[in-house]
Amino acid sequence: MAITSRTSRAQSATQSLADEALDKVRDLRYGAQDLASKSISALGDTASAAQQRLGRYASTTGRYVSEQPVKSALIAAAIGAAVAAIVMVARSRRDRYYY
Repeated sequence: MAITSRTSRAQSATQSLADEALDKVRDLRYGAQDLASKSISALGDTASAAQQRLGRYASTTGRYVSEQPVKSALIAAAIGAAVAAIVMVARSRRDRYYY
């Protein structure tokens, strides 16, 4: 009789622990789903804001180019020359190490 009551108490305690563990797992799952949902929403808001900002920059740039085409072309040429110079210097330094 004592063994049966101990077994029944052990089974009851085991079942109680299993139920608590399932509740904790369920809470964690719902918390993770909620966090993922909030993160996706925040990411969408950030992407939308960035897209709007980029649109404003593009329209401002387009307006500047249309108002001052020669100056814009000279700026673009200067930037292109600077990038080309940087690439040439980087290549010459890299080629030096191979010989």
